[in-house]
Amino acid sequence: MKIFYSGALILCTLLGLSAQEVLWQKDIKSSTQNFLSQVTATIDQQYLISGSSIHPSTSSGSSQTPASNSQKQNNGYDFHLIKLNQQGEQVWEKYFSGQNHDYLSASVATQEGGFLLSGTSYSGKGLDKKEDSKGGSDIWLIRINEFGDELWQKTLGSSSDEEARSVIQTTDLGFFVAGNRQSSLPFDYAQGKLPQGTSGYGSKDVWISRLDKNGKVLSETILGGKGLDEVEKMIPTRDGGALLGIYSRSSEIRVSGSTDKSSATTPHPVSRTAKSTENFGEGDYWIVKLDKTGKVEWEKNFGGKGDDHIRTLALTSAGYVIGGESRSERSGNKTVGIEEGTDLWLISLNERGDEIWQKSFNFKNRDILMGMSVLHSADDKSSKGILLGGYTQAEGRIQSDDETFWMLYLNQDGHEEWRKYVTGDKRQREERLSDIKLNRDGSIILAGTSAEELGKENWKIMKLGDSQINKLIEKQDIKIYPNPVSDYAYVEIGFDFKEADIMLYDMGGRQLQNLKTKNKVTKINTQNLIQGAYLVTIKTDTNKSANAKLIKK
Repeated sequence: MKIFYSGALILCTLLGLSAQEVLWQKDIKSSTQNFLSQVTATIDQQYLISGSSIHPSTSSGSSQTPASNSQKQNNGYDFHLIKLNQQGEQVWEKYFSGQNHDYLSASVATQEGGFLLSGTSYSGKGLDKKEDSKGGSDIWLIRINEFGDELWQKTLGSSSDEEARSVIQTTDLGFFVAGNRQSSLPFDYAQGKLPQGTSGYGSKDVWISRLDKNGKVLSETILGGKGLDEVEKMIPTRDGGALLGIYSRSSEIRVSGSTDKSSATTPHPVSRTAKSTENFGEGDYWIVKLDKTGKVEWEKNFGGKGDDHIRTLALTSAGYVIGGESRSERSGNKTVGIEEGTDLWLISLNERGDEIWQKSFNFKNRDILMGMSVLHSADDKSSKGILLGGYTQAEGRIQSDDETFWMLYLNQDGHEEWRKYVTGDKRQREERLSDIKLNRDGSIILAGTSAEELGKENWKIMKLGDSQINKLIEKQDIKIYPNPVSDYAYVEIGFDFKEADIMLYDMGGRQLQNLKTKNKVTKINTQNLIQGAYLVTIKTDTNKSANAKLIKK
């Protein structure tokens, strides 16, 4: 894949009541089919664009450098990463290659800097992959630093097929990795227990692994019902646990006896929890809350008589909001209907999983929700709004706004504030949104694919400013986090500027650092500071200045 940065911004059509501005757009051109999985925002507002691409061979004239030192290419799909700075300029590009197809599914920015990557691997040991296959497809984890250099990697799996779906970092700096596992042996429903050697409950189950920060597996959890269950999304919870959004086509299972065990092949605890809630229709939202050890705290099932497919989750001040697409009329425990094709179906829950409200929204034809972000207050005690992003896929007739990105903004009670469409420079392109992120400063990142013909998907990244969201942002002239700090701190400047100086002083007035920046958020090194208080001063080219105290632990 070759990178092409256009000299002028590509115009977008923005329909709605609020004024928006295209801050920048980058198109990443390709002559092959490429999959964009996620955009991951770092604490200093840089962006990791991650997906799967066929690595350009060194003979193709590409100037990109492979992640591996080997010149041998596998001609299959590899993990593909591009990091952009706050201005949308490329910082680095990396590929991680096995000898077969490897598909990158998810990534998370770590609190220490860098990222953990999680993907599905069909490769054995070789090239960048350092461990043998466990059998079938496995989950391949790679931890990298902020420069894209590998810190460690891990291959997780069994003799069954596993597929990676989501990864989060927990409050203890460890990780939860979530995926799906094909069951190798059927559940013994007559006996109500797991046969010896079985890997799960139904045709496909949810598999979660808990790891420490160095990649050591601490425990595993398997969830499932009698049919097919697929995890779509996982988010961290405030108590150090995780919330899972599962697309379930399963009925409940009644299990006798304990479901916790370990063995010589899995010395860590393996917890198996059967689904205890019945489906209302063809497919339902199955929501499972795990504690910080990976044990199930509670589960809830939401659905109507038709097919309801959960896509994403987000944390709110009241609890959680879950969303996806629905083909169900009012039925089951679904209290809102549908207009046409599939509609967006959102449910707000408290921290115990009890329903607060339900809402339904329609863009015509098949509406697919791909991302959701919540705008929080500065003290994190209230939620100000919810930003949704997705695309509409034509079913039957093609309307003017099909196959384009759309955005929907709701207030904290789920009432619509505005909606709009975002189109590319050529109307005949097929536009599909992969991810959306709402930044702390009110700007919006959209990441998706744009294709004039099938099999030639370009990656399209856009950063938008929205004046209506901007008014809701509680701005501070200067903000430092984390504070107190250990090794690194981030200085956030609240007013507009083109260039600024950041100066660090001790309490005696001696200047220790002086950095020039064009970024709203700048990382400063505090490793060599002794314990105590310091003063951070900023001065901008617009003659504005501000001070804040920094505490070194």
